[in-house]
Amino acid sequence: MRRIYPTVERQSTFAIDVPTSLIDRAQRGDLRAFEQIYRLFERPVYTLALRLLGDADVAREILHDAMLKLFQRIAQFRGDSPFWGWLRQIALNEALMRLRKDRKLEFDAVYDDIEAEVAAPWVHADGLALEQALGKLSPVTRSVLWLYHVEGYSHAEIADSLGKTISFSKSQVARGTARMRGFLLGVTESASCLFAPQTT
Repeated sequence: MRRIYPTVERQSTFAIDVPTSLIDRAQRGDLRAFEQIYRLFERPVYTLALRLLGDADVAREILHDAMLKLFQRIAQFRGDSPFWGWLRQIALNEALMRLRKDRKLEFDAVYDDIEAEVAAPWVHADGLALEQALGKLSPVTRSVLWLYHVEGYSHAEIADSLGKTISFSKSQVARGTARMRGFLLGVTESASCLFAPQTT
């Protein structure tokens, strides 16, 4: 599948500079070089898989499968796109294949063409609260939010990856962000009540 790399990245966890010499060594079959690349991208690949699939064990499987695919295909990398972007696409494809296998991408959604850009809802969120809020979203909504807000994919790229429309991606981002804010606000309010001074 043809990929279009964004000219402006947000805060992709994959945006790691890899020396050309390291890639060259890995392409020549140097296992130590490949191990270095693995260590550089182990966390980003795992995190992406975890956010899209919501299961730590499955995320580890995706990490293994993506890195195996990288090992098998690294000779095909020609340097006409960022190496991290190329690897990120491999990891995303593996995760989306698992979502389809688990039938989590089969859905009928009614949505509107929402044009408004929305900011990430977790800028100041507590880590535990964020985990709980993300866990309440559907796999599709969680995936779209993560790809858009964290990995910097455009609506067109997300739509292409999921086999949906740009309107669908925009709607998922807008509605998912609103739901996340609601979840996080609810957690904040609950915590405030819990620690509020008791009156008698």
